[in-house]
Amino acid sequence: MTVIVLFVATLCFRLSGAVFGVARFATWRMSAACGLAVMLVMTASAHFVPSSVTFMPNHADMVAMVPPFVPLPAFVVYLTGVLELAGAVGLVLPATRRAAGICLALLFVLMLPANVYAVLAGTTLGGEPAAPLWQRVPEQILYIGVALWAAGVAARRTREPSAVR
Repeated sequence: MTVIVLFVATLCFRLSGAVFGVARFATWRMSAACGLAVMLVMTASAHFVPSSVTFMPNHADMVAMVPPFVPLPAFVVYLTGVLELAGAVGLVLPATRRAAGICLALLFVLMLPANVYAVLAGTTLGGEPAAPLWQRVPEQILYIGVALWAAGVAARRTREPSAVR
């Protein structure tokens, strides 16, 4: 579901740039940065949803994903939710985009053990089993790549044209 949100949001932003001339979304990189921000707002919301809500992942589901070696799991869930929201804001602001993308890539790496643990422990999210590792690990790699690309870190380098003599 999160990959779909990322792709659909990115495509909508890019189409608004191409079709309606919204200058902010004239590039795929900026559209992807905002698409990732939309996805992060969605995923971060689960970190704060009360356990009485059962139609989507909630705070209790997120706490159950935290491996036993991590202290204060409820606090860590709130903290990662806040960091995801801060990263989303950082991605849409030009002055903070680079730092936000790098920090989000690091956060995605640090959160991967929770995703692995959730599968191994049989954790459910919103009543559904956690995504299998063959799906979740490539998703996490995609998120890391998009965050770094949006930050300009993983940008394709172009050669400067030679001076004409």
